[in-house]
Amino acid sequence: MFIDLATVALMGSLQGLLLAVVLWTSTGGYAGVARTSLRIRASALAIEAASLGILGLFGQLHDPYAIVLSNLLVLVAYAATVWALRMLLGARQRHGVVIAASVSCALAMTWFSVVSPNANARALAVSVAIMLDLLLMLTPLLAGVRQGASLARRSLLLILAASMLVMGWRIVDLMQVNLTRAGLLAPSLTNTVYVLLWSIQPLFTSIGFLLIYNETIQHDLHLLARIDPLTGVGNRLAIEEATVRLLAQADRQRQSLGVLMLDADHFKGVNDRFGHSGGDKVLQALVCSIRATLRDSDVIGRIGGEEFVVLSPATDMESALMLGERIRDMVESMPQLIDGQMLKLTVSVGVAVAAPAERDGTAVLQRADKALYAAKRAGRNCVMAATASKEDGNPLPA
Repeated sequence: MFIDLATVALMGSLQGLLLAVVLWTSTGGYAGVARTSLRIRASALAIEAASLGILGLFGQLHDPYAIVLSNLLVLVAYAATVWALRMLLGARQRHGVVIAASVSCALAMTWFSVVSPNANARALAVSVAIMLDLLLMLTPLLAGVRQGASLARRSLLLILAASMLVMGWRIVDLMQVNLTRAGLLAPSLTNTVYVLLWSIQPLFTSIGFLLIYNETIQHDLHLLARIDPLTGVGNRLAIEEATVRLLAQADRQRQSLGVLMLDADHFKGVNDRFGHSGGDKVLQALVCSIRATLRDSDVIGRIGGEEFVVLSPATDMESALMLGERIRDMVESMPQLIDGQMLKLTVSVGVAVAAPAERDGTAVLQRADKALYAAKRAGRNCVMAATASKEDGNPLPA
């Protein structure tokens, strides 16, 4: 004895509409790609609910084109879901593939409904198109699993993989058994499993979307808490965390870590001359100049005002001093045009190096800071080295 599939479809339609409202309203407090993605998914749910509603009423409508409209809505819903999920995961969009598959399927459905009626061929076209959409959703999730995906992504992957298995089963069944006029509503094991999946999948998929959405927000908030909004480099918290991480890495690899503390000379005069908006432009240009001298593995951060830190892995004192001199020379040799006026800026640099076994990030930052102030006392626009045993070091001539 099989379940009344029309009732299942109508219940699934109601559930889909409620989920669409929940997803849409749950994004009100956050602006960004994640919200856009979730709202696209909410719209897809509403479309999918309409498709299930038409399917559930098919027995009362007695309209051969009702099932065609239902399938067209399913295609639109799946295409929108592909768009939403790949956006949420930051994966490259495949609009061309999705549109081509959907249009081809729509043409095939029209042909096998109007020109040469064939229920099996029509259902096969829809099933293949949905299978392709599911594959486009699975691929970025599979890539994430190889890179250590979260539980939310693994869960959504399993849901979509189960959907693909059921869809594959349906395709095989369509090749062997002719559909009756009732189509999907005809009592059979394949139809029962397929309609049940079609009805409950939106719930589990939406839960997966919400969990990934929450992960994305948490990740964004984590980054925002560690990024200096003016210059785009890491802030004090980010530098402290990076110092601990790179010291641990240096210990494992038996390498030293170079730490450079930099400060723009006479910056109060810059603010007095150009105002704080002009001073902001100077700091942004200064960061660009510093970055031009760094390797990809180096880390730069702003720890307050016009003071910056550079962390340089696998760097001994000699190399760190050379890096500090390159930065000093780069800044001095590149005057900045601020509000139509030329400004020649210089920096003072303090250099410290953490030995491979050193794990105290605060101590090495303090040594670099003391060397920086020694450079300022030495007349600014110079590089000063610090050692673990000395508060001050010897200046490198400018």
